[in-house]
Amino acid sequence: MQVRDGMSTVVLTVGPGHSLRDAARQMSEKRVGAAVVLDPDAPGPGILTERDILDAVGAGQDLAEERVGTHLTTDVVYAQPDWSLEEAAAAMVRGGFRHLIVMKDGDVCGILSVRDVVRCWTDDGATSDMLPRATAAAG
Repeated sequence: MQVRDGMSTVVLTVGPGHSLRDAARQMSEKRVGAAVVLDPDAPGPGILTERDILDAVGAGQDLAEERVGTHLTTDVVYAQPDWSLEEAAAAMVRGGFRHLIVMKDGDVCGILSVRDVVRCWTDDGATSDMLPRATAAAG
């Protein structure tokens, strides 16, 4: 399977001037863990993740005042739609992140999350016999 088979083509985008609160609200409404940040002055898209927002909350920052542009990741690894899911998963593990922006011909065409990869691998031949079973504690 390839990245194009698992990626979401509906991508939440925000600008660097949005507040973290607004970005968090939109992410919550759309039920996504990351937003692509488009800044015409940047060399490429950045990404804001739920972890970035959680870090700001943990630091006691005011989400209404803090701007996406000061919390996003700009050192982004971009996937290609024709990468294998294994290649994408390896990039995520190496980089320690859970989302990849998918680019084609310089444009954002999707986003791939760890959840997407797991969903594809589960749908791609995993059977209930292969899944771990919960065991009841003996009492």
